[in-house]
Amino acid sequence: MIRNTKTGLIAYSGFALLFSAVLTSCSHKKSEASYAANDPVFKNMDTTVRPGNDFFKYANGGWIKKNPIPAAYSSWGIGNLVQEEIREKLKKINEDALKENAAKGTNSQKIADFYFTGMDTAGIEKRGISDLKTELDRIDQIKDVNGVLDVSAHLTTYGIENMIGLYIGQDEKNSDKIALHITQSGIGLPNRDYYFNTDTRTKNIRNDYSAKHLPAILILSGMANQDAVAAAKNVFAIETVLAASSRKLEDLRDPYHNYNKMSIAKLNQLTPGMNWIDIFQKLKINKADTIIVGQPEYYQALNKALKTFPIKDWKAYLRWHLISATSPYLNKDLDKERFRFYGTVIAGKKEQLPRWKRVLDAENALMGEVLGQLFVKAYFPETTKKRYSDMVTAIRSSYKEHIEKLDWMSAQTKKKALDKLEKINPKVGFPDKWKDFSTLEIDRKSYVLNVLRAQAWWYNREVNKLGKPVDRTEWDMTPQTYNAYYNPSNNEIVLPAAIFSIAGVKDEDVDDAVVYGYAAASTIGHEITHGFDDEGRQ
Repeated sequence: MIRNTKTGLIAYSGFALLFSAVLTSCSHKKSEASYAANDPVFKNMDTTVRPGNDFFKYANGGWIKKNPIPAAYSSWGIGNLVQEEIREKLKKINEDALKENAAKGTNSQKIADFYFTGMDTAGIEKRGISDLKTELDRIDQIKDVNGVLDVSAHLTTYGIENMIGLYIGQDEKNSDKIALHITQSGIGLPNRDYYFNTDTRTKNIRNDYSAKHLPAILILSGMANQDAVAAAKNVFAIETVLAASSRKLEDLRDPYHNYNKMSIAKLNQLTPGMNWIDIFQKLKINKADTIIVGQPEYYQALNKALKTFPIKDWKAYLRWHLISATSPYLNKDLDKERFRFYGTVIAGKKEQLPRWKRVLDAENALMGEVLGQLFVKAYFPETTKKRYSDMVTAIRSSYKEHIEKLDWMSAQTKKKALDKLEKINPKVGFPDKWKDFSTLEIDRKSYVLNVLRAQAWWYNREVNKLGKPVDRTEWDMTPQTYNAYYNPSNNEIVLPAAIFSIAGVKDEDVDDAVVYGYAAASTIGHEITHGFDDEGRQ
């Protein structure tokens, strides 16, 4: 994947099973029986198929037969098997922490208490949505547009996405500087096309969302049925207006078109009904003289919508976004309805993951480096890190040879490409410096409040970067993440420990030939290539 600071992380999951099969078959002259017993690729092939007739089935048929798609998933692949193994390892880390009874403030205490509250379904049912009373009262007390913007900003500081999309990241035109970015946001469907496409599937999703899911969530939040139905229509109307002014996914790929730096004064001129000095104060931002506005037309439309829609509609809109975002951490009716729509209607999943996996995934997203420190200590020693660091060196050397042999590239362009290749910084396995979670408060009282405190911790951490030098040691993925990325601002590839895992196989038992096909060629080489693709080359 390429890490794009405007559009977030775009997942990539392509793994060269076929290439691995070829490499393995050429590496050693072993018997089929020996391969079947020891080789992670060969034992998943279907040798009853002639490769000349159907090479895909020959290379992958055995694995497909043994791995039907589970009901809780919309797709299934080797990456899922690795993720399941990682979950089991992280579950053990949590269970060990629960037994430890660690001192308050320690990483073990935070892990244990977060996991405990997430698994305490009886306590969660008893509390209902009472832990959100303060925030719901704040929304109910809104009286004017300024109040709408104040509460919107407040919710943003707790990680609740709504009408103002904000993130802190490197300035794409000056990578030594940290910049404030605002982007299009504010919709509940995956992207703007869901509001306008006319194919049958999209229309069914849209109708379910507006007529069933929105009112259901509002009813479960405490609104009377008739009020919720009316409010849902108004929320959908607001989101449709915001979606109409949002750019399509393909338009978000253009880094130049989505980079519009301006002063606060100019932003105020662009949106005269929004006082951005006040908004930024509510967002706890005091060190930004300029802002990079990704999609100015979105904020012009928002400025107009704030005047067009009555305050009661905006109150319903903010209520909806608060409850929707926190539903996975609240009582089962809210959690179930959110999964019904986003999990089943949109993603096609037939059932939810078991509770412990969902809690673990939330913990991993919010405190991943806390878990990561224990994960690498147990499962990714320095010897393994060196093995894959050496592979990065080998792949980069091969990449250099390919560039040098290109007959369509000019000498001047080759020189620039080789210089960039040489300067790519590889980060392998785990960070040299871990994030400090000492100020994060986690207790055993409330799951949803633990989540909100963790999200607020992340928000404050990011905002505090403004005005400070870029920390180029930082990772945007945890060691236990089965993925990788290229960061164009830092010209770096980041390869977490988990990306080198093969399900059911210990690292020391895997031949280099298999690893080169499975991880080196399809992941290391892939991430390097992002430095030269349509986005990275810019």
